[in-house]
Amino acid sequence: MKRKRCDMEEATKKKKMTEIGSAIEELSLLSIAKTTIVTTKIEATNIINLPLKPLLSFCKLIVQVLDKIGPTMAVLRQDIDQNIQRLEKMWETDPIVYSNLDEILRKEAKEGSSKKPKSCSRAAVWLTRAMDFTLALLQRLVKDMSQNMQQAVEESYNLTIKPWHGWISCAAFKVALKLVPNNNTFINVLAGKDESYQMVQDDIRSLISLLIPLLSQLHSILVRLSLPLLL
Repeated sequence: MKRKRCDMEEATKKKKMTEIGSAIEELSLLSIAKTTIVTTKIEATNIINLPLKPLLSFCKLIVQVLDKIGPTMAVLRQDIDQNIQRLEKMWETDPIVYSNLDEILRKEAKEGSSKKPKSCSRAAVWLTRAMDFTLALLQRLVKDMSQNMQQAVEESYNLTIKPWHGWISCAAFKVALKLVPNNNTFINVLAGKDESYQMVQDDIRSLISLLIPLLSQLHSILVRLSLPLLL
C-alpha cells in the first residue's frame, strides 16, 4: 500500500512538472550519461561521447517549450520533429551500433553520404541550429523578463536560423511573427501552478547552464567534420 502511494505521488510530481523542468531533468540525465558511459573504443578513437537516445528525448522537450510560442514556431517545430525521427530510425536499426551521435556522423562522413538530403548529418546540423535558437531566446528572456517577446523571437531567429533559411522560409517566419504572444502570456504558460516569475527565471537559468555545454559539444562535432560548411 505504501509502495502504491509512493508511485502515485511520483506520478503526480511528474504530471505537475513544467516543460522547462522536464527539459532540465532530461538534460541532467544526458550529462550523467555522457560522463559515465565511456567505452575503451571511444577513448581510443577520440570520439566524443554523446549518447543519441537521451539527446533526442531532450530535443522532444525543447519542442514542447517552443510550442508555447504558438503558431510562429510551426515550421521550425516540423523540421525538429522530422530530424528527430530520422535519427531515431537510425538508432532503431541497431541501438548498440548507433548509440552515439558522433560515431553516426563519422560513419556518414567516411561513406561520403553526409550531404544527402535525408542524412543523419543534416538532421544533426538542423537540430543544433534549433537548439541555438532556443538558447538565444532563453538568454534574452532571462536577461529581461519584461522585454518585447516578438522582438526577442525575431532577434534570436535572425542570429541563429535565418542565415540558413531560404527566402520562402524567411518570409513565412516574418508573417508568423505577428502571432507571437506577449511576454506575460508566454511566461505564464511556461510557469507551473503557483510558480512566480522569479521561479521561472531561475528554471530558465538552470536550463541555459546545461544547454551551453551541450551545444559546445555538438558544435565541436559538427565543425570537426566540416558539416556546417557542407550543408
